Amino acid sequence: MDPNRKTVAIVGGGLVGALQASFLAKRGFKVELFEAREDIRTAEIVKGRSINLALSVRGRTALKHVGVEEKVVREGVRMDARRIHNPDGSLYSVQYGSNEQYLLSIDRRKLNETLLDVAEQNGVVTHFLHRLTRCDFDKGEIAFEGPDGKTVDVKVDLICGCDGAFSSVRRQLMRSVRMNFSQMYIPHGYMELTIPPKDGEFAMDINFLHIWPRDEFMMIALPNNDKTFTCTLFMPFENFEQMKTEEDTMNYFRKYFIDSIPLIGEDDIKKTVVGSSPFPLITVKCSPYHTGSNAVIMGDAAHAMVPFYGQGMNCGFEDCIVFDEIMEKFNNDLTKVLPEYSRIRNPDAEAMCDLALYNYIEMRSKVNSRWFLFRKKVDNILHWLMPNTFIPLYTMVTFSRIRYHTVINKWHAQDKLVNGALITVMGASLVGMVYMASKKAGLHMNGHFSWNNGHFSWNKVAELFHQWY
Repeated sequence: MDPNRKTVAIVGGGLVGALQASFLAKRGFKVELFEAREDIRTAEIVKGRSINLALSVRGRTALKHVGVEEKVVREGVRMDARRIHNPDGSLYSVQYGSNEQYLLSIDRRKLNETLLDVAEQNGVVTHFLHRLTRCDFDKGEIAFEGPDGKTVDVKVDLICGCDGAFSSVRRQLMRSVRMNFSQMYIPHGYMELTIPPKDGEFAMDINFLHIWPRDEFMMIALPNNDKTFTCTLFMPFENFEQMKTEEDTMNYFRKYFIDSIPLIGEDDIKKTVVGSSPFPLITVKCSPYHTGSNAVIMGDAAHAMVPFYGQGMNCGFEDCIVFDEIMEKFNNDLTKVLPEYSRIRNPDAEAMCDLALYNYIEMRSKVNSRWFLFRKKVDNILHWLMPNTFIPLYTMVTFSRIRYHTVINKWHAQDKLVNGALITVMGASLVGMVYMASKKAGLHMNGHFSWNNGHFSWNKVAELFHQWY
């Protein structure tokens, strides 16, 4: 064994931790992974989040780096568009982009199992039921409580915290570095239901992310390989409070999600909604992500986000790519790599946290807007005409690796330009139509015009445009 070989302790055996372990092992580091929970591959019941994952370009690129992209893609279910369910049960679809641009519905547990297998194949040593108790970042020492209750002391060159939104490593880090930190619970929670197969097949159209948008709340459904759909109901906690009894629950579903009732089944709706409590949703931001040359946090530990853009996992996986690219640039020199990683990654991660919150408004409300649907078509046409100049927001976030903070800047600039042009064109058209109508009717225009002794001001025209938008 090379005595100069650097050692790494990965804290957290979830998606990002398992992937980062492989990235570092492939760089020649001696890597040990410590997870507080039991091995997910042998656990009968897995506690924690089970919201389905939507894999896109950033995540796929990271998986390709460790050689598992093709395997994961084969096990996923393709989603080409959003399928919108109206309150009256009618349907329509909104494409994500071109035919080559689609999401993959991925089972969280299967993906985690795959990444742990790959990490071990790359030489990573895994330890489960090891709970972090202490970090000494100056000395590179870290301590765990093992499954037998005894303390396990480890000395390493790098501590990598990938232990989620409520990170123990981040908590320790905040004691040794002046870290800016914020967390925000949004007023909405979530609850999961299942749509079983119908006659051995999918009960709804397969290749869609199904959405029931209801302005202040929504339900979504993602397809699974076993021909089920995982439904997630997102709504304010006060709305959940309105469904205390089975009768209240069914009245609510009949009013807002009527077409889902025969799909999920009344008994399962009553049992799930009345018999369980909604889970909270949190956004976490902090900076910096490191201390010295021997500790760094990644994934949700550094930037937890709400799930409405499907970028939590993809962003975490891209963390691994960015870290690897910086390692390559500085030839594995951790004294240079860690501060550069904090500098480069923080503005992008925080931008994505903000975009995730914005997309909840789009998914639950804006998809019902005529202006939104019109703008989608305009954006797609402009992207088709100028693919390298005009790129829709969703395409930049989901189907590219453009830096997230650059995405926001570009989106605002494009939005201002297109909205301005559209309003100018429509305003000019309206003025022309009003002028022609007034000429034909023999009316006079002097800041307002009369019609049956009524008054219609040009301010009213602007107000109507604003309402439509």
